[in-house]
Amino acid sequence: MARSFLQVAATEEVAPPLRAVQIEGLAVLKIIKHCKEFSPSLVTGQLLGLDVGSVLEVTNCFPFPIREEDEEIEAEGANYQLEMMRCLREVNVDNNTVGWYQSMLFGCFQTVELIETFMNYQENIRRCVCIIYDPSRANQGVLALKALKLSDSFMDLYRNNNFTGEKLREKNLSWVDIFEEIPIKVSNSALISAFMTELEDDTPVTQCDYDRLQLSTSPYLERNVEFLIECMDDLSMEQQKFQYYYRNLSRQQAQQQAWLQKRRSENMSRKAAGEEPLPEEDPLNHIFKPIPEPSRLDSFLITNQIANYCNQING
Repeated sequence: MARSFLQVAATEEVAPPLRAVQIEGLAVLKIIKHCKEFSPSLVTGQLLGLDVGSVLEVTNCFPFPIREEDEEIEAEGANYQLEMMRCLREVNVDNNTVGWYQSMLFGCFQTVELIETFMNYQENIRRCVCIIYDPSRANQGVLALKALKLSDSFMDLYRNNNFTGEKLREKNLSWVDIFEEIPIKVSNSALISAFMTELEDDTPVTQCDYDRLQLSTSPYLERNVEFLIECMDDLSMEQQKFQYYYRNLSRQQAQQQAWLQKRRSENMSRKAAGEEPLPEEDPLNHIFKPIPEPSRLDSFLITNQIANYCNQING
């Protein structure tokens, strides 16, 4: 049955789930060059491309200037992004924002700032990803490139700012459900592939080719163990917060029970004297005010980071 234009326009399109990120080789080289030049400083940049079905195509990117935290400088950074995208549009280059990339150091990227950036992008872009690159692992001969997005269930909880134990159990959400890693596929045009085939040399590998890689794993392993110990200390501090909360909660419950027993005995005396009983709950009393439960977001992020360090140490 044929549908009118208004019927088609009124139909809400359900986007298929994101299955893969296809990134051009040029964009990969730009990301690697930018992150490696400023290492160990952390840098960010904009990803440009197209959202096609279940594949997010990243065709180009450009770096953000390194700036300090200042409102005027942040406004200049926003103007810089708009100007760059306008220039790219004039030369017929894809200028649709599909996310951003950033560098990381020894696999450390699970931060509240990353989540807040995701939420800001989600307000304007239906589907976006963050590509993480680790220059420290690249020295070991590994292309440490990841494409991440936030899970839908986690975003719902984050919007409501409700990370209590009850809500997390209700949503069946654990620390492994914060980020979703999307498979990355590197793509090149036919002309570039043919050019790279012509550049291939049949000469055997020389010693200089091996010297380009730092094959020693001791410094990398040592730093990962140091960061792992720091994360364990942070996790211990978070656990102490919850222990303090549960001690206060049990103390409050004991005070409530003592107060209720006293009020009930008083009401029995008043009934015997023919007087009206008093209410058994007093909202103005401080012992009946609920104690706010601390957020579990920080402990989830720290646990996620600990698992990442353990995986890198095992690797």
